[in-house]
Amino acid sequence: MKICVIGGANVDITGKAAFKFVYGDSNPGSVRLSLGGVARNIAHNLALLGNEVNILTFFGGGELGRIVKDSCSLIGIGTEGCQTSGENSCFVSLISSDGEMVGGVSDMKAITGLTPEWLMEREHIYNSADVVVADANLSAEALAYLIDSCSPPLYIDAVSGIKSHRVKEAIEVSSGKIHAIKCNSLEAKTLIDNERICRKYVSQGPDGVKVEENGKEFSFPSLPCMVVNTTGAGDALFAGIINAGPEASIEDAVSMGLLCAKTTVESPDTVSDKIKSLKF
Repeated sequence: MKICVIGGANVDITGKAAFKFVYGDSNPGSVRLSLGGVARNIAHNLALLGNEVNILTFFGGGELGRIVKDSCSLIGIGTEGCQTSGENSCFVSLISSDGEMVGGVSDMKAITGLTPEWLMEREHIYNSADVVVADANLSAEALAYLIDSCSPPLYIDAVSGIKSHRVKEAIEVSSGKIHAIKCNSLEAKTLIDNERICRKYVSQGPDGVKVEENGKEFSFPSLPCMVVNTTGAGDALFAGIINAGPEASIEDAVSMGLLCAKTTVESPDTVSDKIKSLKF
């Protein structure tokens, strides 16, 4: 498939505690710098799955921004339509010794330039794709414009509890439909009972995935796995769902998503290179 992904591309700084995490104290462990951003992670996974992927984002300035942009080219992600900003987007996360995220801080000021006007100039790029994916790092105004102007099926990642409100606001002032949204249980509360979202995938972590469609609910257990790092699992889940295609059944889409998520949590990396070897 030809897929256009719109949203954040940034640097991830991850600190993992060697022992039980102690709040308010310095915890011994390891610190890694890697590439991240919800949109970039989804695009990376989709490229590993064999899709033709283009990303629309703002890359940061300086050496870090150049590293993120150059990595997209190496992965095979197109960057036509992207722009360079003076600031770098960055996500800092703290991981407990069992691989679960204790908390994080996201600085996404670099992509405030992703305005409706900026998207308007790039309609020809995303409307030439088979599928469009966006994350809620976009403003409510930009999301609303995208919902109304997007011709291919549109998938949206709610990103966080706070940012899910942007999706709700966007739906309220737009008239188009969202083909599918991925959210967690907290984010789902903001978007509950919205008829303009055709299919809602609710990630429940180790408890699997719940799917809501046409007033019906379907539940799927997670796959057995050895947890190394849960960061990026949600992005991999959504990439697998998107890779199944807009015409896929709920069962087929979730099956692909859960396998991608399992592969990711069993890896120390936010995006596992083993994704490209998966067989569906």
